[in-house]
Amino acid sequence: MAVTIKDVAALANVAPSTVSRVIADSPRISEETKRKVKKAMEQLGYHPNYNARNLASQSTHVLGLVMPSSKDVGFQNPFFPTVLQGISEGAQEKNYALHMSTGKSDKEVFDAVIQMVQGKRVDGVILLYSNIDDQVISYLKEQNFPFVLIGKPYKDIEEITHVDNDNVRAAKEATEYLIGYGHEKIAFIGGSAELMVTVDRISGYQQALKDAGLTVTSDYIIHQEFLREGGQGAVHELMALEHPPTALVVADDFMALGVLNKLDELGIKVPDDLSIVSFNNVLLAEMARPPLTSVDINIFELGYQASKNLIVMVENNNEPTKRLIISHQIIERLSCSKPNPVWIGKDFT
Repeated sequence: MAVTIKDVAALANVAPSTVSRVIADSPRISEETKRKVKKAMEQLGYHPNYNARNLASQSTHVLGLVMPSSKDVGFQNPFFPTVLQGISEGAQEKNYALHMSTGKSDKEVFDAVIQMVQGKRVDGVILLYSNIDDQVISYLKEQNFPFVLIGKPYKDIEEITHVDNDNVRAAKEATEYLIGYGHEKIAFIGGSAELMVTVDRISGYQQALKDAGLTVTSDYIIHQEFLREGGQGAVHELMALEHPPTALVVADDFMALGVLNKLDELGIKVPDDLSIVSFNNVLLAEMARPPLTSVDINIFELGYQASKNLIVMVENNNEPTKRLIISHQIIERLSCSKPNPVWIGKDFT
């Protein structure tokens, strides 16, 4: 015979309404009562029927995840499994499920979001990217639908709850780190110029050069996909220059892996000939040869805070807009050293 709320209430010696409130995680119930009820549920093997509860409250208890279109970034980039892990943990704490939408083009992604919202499939949406001009954000704002952005909004920054790093400062510090070794010819390899993270990191890179009295050279700024192949293509362009750089700021560890592969093919040694600082500090950075100095942006925390804050918005219509900045730090490894005067001026074409 199926276990009911009444059975749980009898064992825990509370009213059935108290059990319902514990299941709904009501703040009005004391922690001691919650523990007692949960213990009774466990003993009896009782599992709440969230579907029935959701029908009654017009809530799905599902969060929608909007990935960038696969033309921009592949699932192969380790950033995504880590950020999804953080989102998932934040959702599970409040018994929310996740519904992921993907698409091969921006239009497919946009259509998937409309289906999620119009079909009432989700209570709120997390955007895992921030483009310069994104119709998804405009649509969600028009619909007054709860959403959180991972990244910085291009506009209406005060009106959009977002979880981000201070990417300007992080890139400035990464560039200053290389300047500290004596590098003057520092190139930047970043993702699409349409992504706010790229815009901010280029800004920080340029600020550091200007503050140090160094020239900002447009030839030294390369845009590629956040993929290994992107890193390889960038190296090819930079090494073909009349004055190739002696150091690189690479906006993503996965790209940096491609950079290392290409440099190895060309017989360029890291850090003896060329120094590298990259971003994200995923496991690959530690496993690379040499291990990469990388800016840890706390990817897991970005995801965790995004889902946690979205749930607060879903459950409280009056929740104010927030800007959550997650800390970063440079993790020093073995990919940086002083410029090699012998190497400068070599021809790699």
